[in-house]
Amino acid sequence: MLLSISLSVHSAENEALTQSQIDLQAVLLQHKGEVVYLDFWASWCVPCRKSFPWMNKMQQQHQHEGFAVISVNLDAEHSLAKAFLTRNNANFPVIYDPKGHIARHFKIKGMPSSMLIDREGKIRQSHSGFFSNKIKSYEAEITALLNQ
Repeated sequence: MLLSISLSVHSAENEALTQSQIDLQAVLLQHKGEVVYLDFWASWCVPCRKSFPWMNKMQQQHQHEGFAVISVNLDAEHSLAKAFLTRNNANFPVIYDPKGHIARHFKIKGMPSSMLIDREGKIRQSHSGFFSNKIKSYEAEITALLNQ
């Protein structure tokens, strides 16, 4: 179950959860039992600019069915993320992971990357990149999990 997976980083210099990991766990717990679209993004990511309006739309269309979008920003400088969000509205939680601890935990390879998590907390789909020609496929995956 994803919600019970420890996000702790086991290294000589950091045995405790980072603030970003604590923040993500708290938001995931708020959405326990829901289908979650977990999105990793950065301010320099061109496809991220296209994914944000779509994620807002999905959040609005499906939140009453138990669906939530949660995003994780990987910018080292918080000001870059804030500037991006000024131009690209996010109607969903944004977790800041400037050191990439969460991204390493999930083995993120590219921007944006997303995971679709079912109501039991299991990752059912993952995608690297955001492609306009695959939107219908992304939406079908969300609908399928919502209908389970």
